[in-house]
Amino acid sequence: MKAVICTQYGAPDVLQIRDIPKPAPKPNEVLIRIHAATVTPSDSAFRKGDPFIIRLIYGLRKPRLATQGVEFAGEIEAVGGSVTRFRPGERVFGMSPDRFGAQAEYLSLAEDKPLTTRSESLSAEEAVGICDGATTALIFLRDVAKLRSGQRILINGASGA
Repeated sequence: MKAVICTQYGAPDVLQIRDIPKPAPKPNEVLIRIHAATVTPSDSAFRKGDPFIIRLIYGLRKPRLATQGVEFAGEIEAVGGSVTRFRPGERVFGMSPDRFGAQAEYLSLAEDKPLTTRSESLSAEEAVGICDGATTALIFLRDVAKLRSGQRILINGASGA
C-alpha cells in the first residue's frame, strides 16, 4: 500500500510516498480503507519537529512514527476477532492520535480509539474535516472552560475548522 512517510524532520520535501506493508488488524483492531485524510498545522509541526517538545515526545533526531496523519475517514475492510463495535463495510471517521498513519491507503486501529460511524449523507471529505476543529473545541470547552451539561456559553467569532 502507499503511504506518506517522514523519516527526518524538515521542510515539506522530506515527505515521501512509499510502498509499505498493508497492516493486519490485531484481535481488538479494525482495518480501515482510508478515503480521505487531513493535513493540519499539527501535521506540519510534527514534520518539522518544531516546537522542540515534539522531538522529546516523538523522536529526538528523527520521527519515531514515520507514517503521517491523524484524522481520517474511510470504510471498515476487516475486523479483529474480538471487535464488537464495528463490522466490515461500515463507513467511519476518526483519529489515530498516538500512532498516526492516516495518510496511507489503510490504517489498523483499536476499536476503542476515537472512531465512529458516519451517516450516508456525510462524505468522507466532510467527515474528516470535523475531527480537528471538533476535538480542539471539546478540549477547551470541557477541560479549560469547565463547561458542563446544562450550562450555556456564547462563542463570538469562531472561525476555522
